[in-house]
Amino acid sequence: MSNGREILKPGEMKLPERSRWGTFCAMEQQACDLLVTAFRMLGGAEQSSAAGDAAVAVRDGKILETGSAAELEARWTPSVRRDLGNALLMPGLINAHTHVPMTFLRGFADDLPLMEWLTGHIFPVEARLTDKIVSLGARLGMYEMMRTGTTAFVDSYLLEANVLQEAERMGMRCVGGEVVFAFPSPAYGGWDGAEALYREQAERFSGRGRVQVALMPHSVYTTSDEVLRRSMKLAEELDMMLHIHLSESAGEVEQCRSLHGGRRPVGYARDMGLLNERAVLDVTDEELELVAASGAAVVHNPVSNLKLASGFARVRDMVQAGVPVSLGTDGACSNNSLDMFETMKLAAILAKGYSGDATALPAMQALKMATAEGARIFRTPGLGTLVPGAPADMIALNLDEPNLCPMFNETSHAVYASSGKDCVFTMVEGRILYDHGIYTDGLYADTAAEMRDLVKWVKNSD
Repeated sequence: MSNGREILKPGEMKLPERSRWGTFCAMEQQACDLLVTAFRMLGGAEQSSAAGDAAVAVRDGKILETGSAAELEARWTPSVRRDLGNALLMPGLINAHTHVPMTFLRGFADDLPLMEWLTGHIFPVEARLTDKIVSLGARLGMYEMMRTGTTAFVDSYLLEANVLQEAERMGMRCVGGEVVFAFPSPAYGGWDGAEALYREQAERFSGRGRVQVALMPHSVYTTSDEVLRRSMKLAEELDMMLHIHLSESAGEVEQCRSLHGGRRPVGYARDMGLLNERAVLDVTDEELELVAASGAAVVHNPVSNLKLASGFARVRDMVQAGVPVSLGTDGACSNNSLDMFETMKLAAILAKGYSGDATALPAMQALKMATAEGARIFRTPGLGTLVPGAPADMIALNLDEPNLCPMFNETSHAVYASSGKDCVFTMVEGRILYDHGIYTDGLYADTAAEMRDLVKWVKNSD
């Protein structure tokens, strides 16, 4: 077996040595691109786990088979063999709501209420955004996510084309969209410009591949009736999902009631025909039933919600009502990290503390929210699991870390004991993006240096 730290560059072809791996019978074996082995494997929130040299065979970016290393070694001849040693293989986490370029504002404006934070600090800086700043912020954010075990993310921001391009180049899985307001942004002058931009991006990133586009109206307090209705109409025409900030705080609820005839955000969104993919946090019992009946989904952002004092999401009630709930970090300016392991643990323990029920949101449900539930917006079969036919999006946790020893239950460790820094291996669609301290595109050091140079620009923009 290898020492678990052999770095194979993407596309490098290296056949296993027979003296190390045993004798292969060509008549009985089939070819695969990659065979990944590790001591343990967690196939997903509702999949079985395996202990004692587990393996995953990959070809053309998809999983061919999972099982014991001995069985898969007997059936498959890999072009590349990657043994991770004492590690836990598991599905890559899915960050279902974030603003990745905002890494350039990490720590810039803390300890403020949501509306003061947005209007007094964030919006003024964003008014001076450039393509280069968005690209750099997106690149750094993607490095952070691949380092901490996230393989897919849902993003909305200004000049979002730069995020989509970086995701395409770096190998991350992304659904992104230009944030839509009722007022001009750096990317467009009005609705007509926003619509033209979406049509252009939909053509470039057509289909349901690794990089996709979704409609991203910002919120009910920064848009209008016309913008929201036209957003949904365009999403339906272009077969896109729609993602919006909705009912995030008590302040937003009161503002919506004042502007829209006493209607709360969820009711107003229903009247605009918007209930598709949502971040719904402050809801009444009636609204829970409304969201569940509509087929809409919810993204819960517990770290950001608590930091901005936006309130507590009724996650247990949402799940019991049949509402699909996934997890997100929000942006690095309001979190201040993109670590989905932190988000998983906090979501689980917050639900218990808020409800007074220690059985609320068990580890299995939290893991599902961070994987398979978050995969819904990608509309990619098998995403969020390690099963045959699923995309080969997987990560590995280092089980030599003291916080992951001993091992009684893989799911418990993944949710309650792990942090993103325990991740040592990240793969998307069969491409290794991060491997034991190495970012395989080789641009991290330059990106970090350029980001440090942005501090003066941000301070002068405030």
